[in-house]
Amino acid sequence: MRLIDSHCHLQADRFGADVDAVVAAARMAGLERILVPGWNAWSCAAALALVERHPWMDAAVGVHPHDAAKVTDAEWAGIAGQATDPRVVAIGETGLDFDRVFSPIPDQLLNLRRNLRLAVEAGKPAILHCRARIGERDAQDALLAEVRAFPGVRPVIHSFSGPVDYATAMLELGAWISISGLAFRRGEEATAEVAALVPADRLLVETDSPFLTPPGGPRGRNEPAAVEITARWVAGRRGLDQVDPAIEASVGNELIAAYDAAFR
Repeated sequence: MRLIDSHCHLQADRFGADVDAVVAAARMAGLERILVPGWNAWSCAAALALVERHPWMDAAVGVHPHDAAKVTDAEWAGIAGQATDPRVVAIGETGLDFDRVFSPIPDQLLNLRRNLRLAVEAGKPAILHCRARIGERDAQDALLAEVRAFPGVRPVIHSFSGPVDYATAMLELGAWISISGLAFRRGEEATAEVAALVPADRLLVETDSPFLTPPGGPRGRNEPAAVEITARWVAGRRGLDQVDPAIEASVGNELIAAYDAAFR
């Protein structure tokens, strides 16, 4: 199957010893696109260095909500400058995290707004993280309000988490929705319905490596090759017979087309 990984932190320390071997394994598994997002100043620079070595991959730059209270003005200026780099196809990963709250919520909101502003100014999509505590939706509702406040922003909802009506509201705002191994976890059951309703041209899959390993994936560290597990799960939710070679080829073609529509 032709595959994409729309969100994969290959610049993370856990890939420091063997990243090129992991990239080679991904190619062997059929991956044709990988997007490497940053989450702070160091990781943004590292993403650019990695895609320089592997030109078929793409980078994104931005500040994660966990780092919202940590990034300095000088670091943000550097990230904003990187946004015009042709290797950078999106702004992010940014967003809101009301689950772990590693940065205070007011700082998260300020950080999100300047990332969204940068995305609009750069004419590039914004990759959005959004997590609430299980059974709650305050982060999703807050993110919807912020996206609506920035006309022209093109949202990419990374590692979808939330209720079905949140997904439909984001789709109405023109969003792409990406499904990760998070879909297999307790409390994320709505993602199965979301995977079935997203139009094919706005549906992405990802690993969020080295995190969120799906069932049957590599132990200890998720890798981009494992995106096939999630892609096949998504195909199943959409009622597609993955054994049929023609349908498998169609699924792969749709994943490539949706990625290119979002980022290229």
